[in-house]
Amino acid sequence: MALKATIFKLDLQVDNIDLHYYQLHPLTIARHPSENSARMLYRIIAFALNAHPELQFTKGISSIDEPDLWRHSASGEIEQWIELGQPDEKRLRRACGKAKQVVVYSYQQRNGEIWWQQLSTRTKESHHFTAYQLIISNDAPIEQIISRQIQLNCTIQDGAIWLTDGTTTLEVATQPFE
Repeated sequence: MALKATIFKLDLQVDNIDLHYYQLHPLTIARHPSENSARMLYRIIAFALNAHPELQFTKGISSIDEPDLWRHSASGEIEQWIELGQPDEKRLRRACGKAKQVVVYSYQQRNGEIWWQQLSTRTKESHHFTAYQLIISNDAPIEQIISRQIQLNCTIQDGAIWLTDGTTTLEVATQPFE
């Protein structure tokens, strides 16, 4: 018998000072049995960085045809395609053909640099593809923040992210790959 996804309820307050965006997002997140708390937290961070009323979590890890997050226009076109990790070049080219904007967040620092170096120049220079590295700056345990009912505040300013549940605070840096 296959394991089922675990459902999490999240109230995410996004205060993006850089973009003057301040909004509460009540979200439901399905965590695949093979996904750990850290990867789920990185999905939440990616949501906060791209927060928009139409942004949605997808089937993610359990679907090869969908990214981790996406946003559609009113006419059904994919406005934004957001991936986590280090997708292969073929997947990125396909995403760039489907979406107006493709964003990748790598969260494995050592492997991220190798992945970026291996991508072709043509992919890196695509006008609607950007990639960032997410780096948690402090040693706060991620498991302390993740629970079935989560209330998080996310403040974004000058490329830094502070994520807190009121008790534990994580500081995350974003670095663009160049």
